[in-house]
Amino acid sequence: MKVKMILPALTEAESPFWRPIKYSLFPPLGLATLAAYLSPYDTVELQDQHVERVDLDDRPDLVVIQVYITNAYRAYAFADHYRAKGSYVVLGGLHVTSLPEEAAPHADTIFLGPGEETFPQFLRDFRAKRPQKRYFSAVRTLEGIPPIRRDLIKRHLYLVPNSIVVTRGCPHHCTFCYKDAFFEGGKTFYTQAVDDALAEIDRLPGRHLYFLDDHLLGNVKFASALFEGMKGMNRVFQGASTVDSILRGNLIEQAAEAGLRSVFVGFETFSPENLRQSNKKQNLQKDYQRAVKRLHSLGIMINGSFVFGLDDDGPDVFKRTVDWGVSNGITTSTYHILTPYPGTALYTDMQRQGRMLTNNWDLYDTRHVVYQTRRLSAEALEEGYHWAYREFYRWSNITKASLTHDSAKHMLKHFLYSGGWKKFEPLWNVLIKTRSLENMLPLLEAILAKVRTKPEPAVEQPLPTSTTLTLQ
Repeated sequence: MKVKMILPALTEAESPFWRPIKYSLFPPLGLATLAAYLSPYDTVELQDQHVERVDLDDRPDLVVIQVYITNAYRAYAFADHYRAKGSYVVLGGLHVTSLPEEAAPHADTIFLGPGEETFPQFLRDFRAKRPQKRYFSAVRTLEGIPPIRRDLIKRHLYLVPNSIVVTRGCPHHCTFCYKDAFFEGGKTFYTQAVDDALAEIDRLPGRHLYFLDDHLLGNVKFASALFEGMKGMNRVFQGASTVDSILRGNLIEQAAEAGLRSVFVGFETFSPENLRQSNKKQNLQKDYQRAVKRLHSLGIMINGSFVFGLDDDGPDVFKRTVDWGVSNGITTSTYHILTPYPGTALYTDMQRQGRMLTNNWDLYDTRHVVYQTRRLSAEALEEGYHWAYREFYRWSNITKASLTHDSAKHMLKHFLYSGGWKKFEPLWNVLIKTRSLENMLPLLEAILAKVRTKPEPAVEQPLPTSTTLTLQ
């Protein structure tokens, strides 16, 4: 059987003239995971439109397309094209799970939720010529899943080919997050067996890893055993965590000892009212500055995530957020305009209040306003979002943030990482066009080298709410 797997590009990544580096970071790991269930006798091709042109002249027996909200229209166009040619087309992913009635007319079969259970069942049904129209994931386990088909990944096209996922979902329930809709009807957070995760890590070449898990530290027992097993493997890695997990116990120290050098942290907002609106209980009454100091004491760089446009945000939110990030030595900041995705509690609430303005999914990219705002106009919100990026990544602010660290080595790492990420985009574009990204891995590993400064105590001592979430 001839199988084709496609990850359609997001709108802004589709230009043949300019490719932002963030769309050439990670290969389509989800599709490569599903490919592991195919027969050794099947011929399979995996194409990622973010880094290559999708060949539409072929006629595979089976086409598998992964659908996100901002590639939905492209995904549907590919699906319609291949169905017209007689191929059997299946669609799955976050957007399909959220809006199955929209996706179904473009596919022969749709998948709702994770695919580790349903995709092998579909393959058995397909070979027996009795495939179902829908498959819904109810059993949630990562036990016994086959090794990812990394042979299908074109490593030279990505800066971070060693991406890996060892858990699924997240233990928290933020109202703006897709997770609850995608994992509805079963476990919403579960892990691999530690030995399986370590075996997958051991198969990856080089030193650098990027854990794409929503919350790598979400299961303390699993994460602790994973980090213990990684000690001595000579890895440097990046991942994501919550403020709460950084402040609690000594898990973050174990992660640093195992090789954690950079972490994505969802600060999101400094307003207690916004946190309550978002059901982000894990951040309430948490001392953000203490979490930052603890990470920096371990030599861990921080990618801070912040959301603009929650109902308690006023015109000063942009400057206060940027100033806090710079003064606290945040290495990189990722800003978002609040986006109520279909299938989330936030979208349901906004729809009930009559606040949703458009269902043009191309605009649901966290850069456009798609709902009726409260204290900020849509124009002010979009303008403030773009201002925040420009301001945070000014050379003067990159330098100022770098100088907040205790050691010269950490200062230099911060300066190179932050500056390299946003100030050398033309160079990244050349490397992408010449297919030379993989040559930058040794530099990335060098920047992620170990730094250790003054240790911070492990015991969490939150300040009163009125001061912990106030920008200093």
